Amino acid sequence: MAGTEDLHPSALRVASLLESLGALGPFREFDVPTKTAADAATALGCDVGAIASTLVFMIDAQPVVVIKSGGSRTDVDRLRELLKANEVRQATSDEVRAATGQSIGGVSPVGWPEPLRTLIDDSLSRFERLWAACGTPNAVFATSYEELRRICGAAPLSL
Repeated sequence: MAGTEDLHPSALRVASLLESLGALGPFREFDVPTKTAADAATALGCDVGAIASTLVFMIDAQPVVVIKSGGSRTDVDRLRELLKANEVRQATSDEVRAATGQSIGGVSPVGWPEPLRTLIDDSLSRFERLWAACGTPNAVFATSYEELRRICGAAPLSL
């Protein structure tokens, strides 16, 4: 895999999976944390809105992944309404790790122990290039909205 020689083993595992799913990358790892959307945007020199943040929510006690723009907050009440759910809350760090096998700030949109229901905010489609976490808080990969939606099997949603 070109450009992945220096990746942390966890990021390399995710990058390998992404490549097998047809993701083109590139894959990058930084010496500074890219744990928050603002950190990632600064390191990459891009708009914070082009950071595709992978968040886990507990929706009626089930983990659901929401991929959203780093430039916006997820409206939990709107999510509850759209999904016709009773209870919606952001997952705890332990719940995130249990559901994805990854830690908050480095959750990639693929590579979890079990498939999870995945939703993607369609506002991300306004960016030609998106950046998402690649399995560690310091690694990211480039993608497009359509590629990301396809590799994740994500359902589009207007959040």
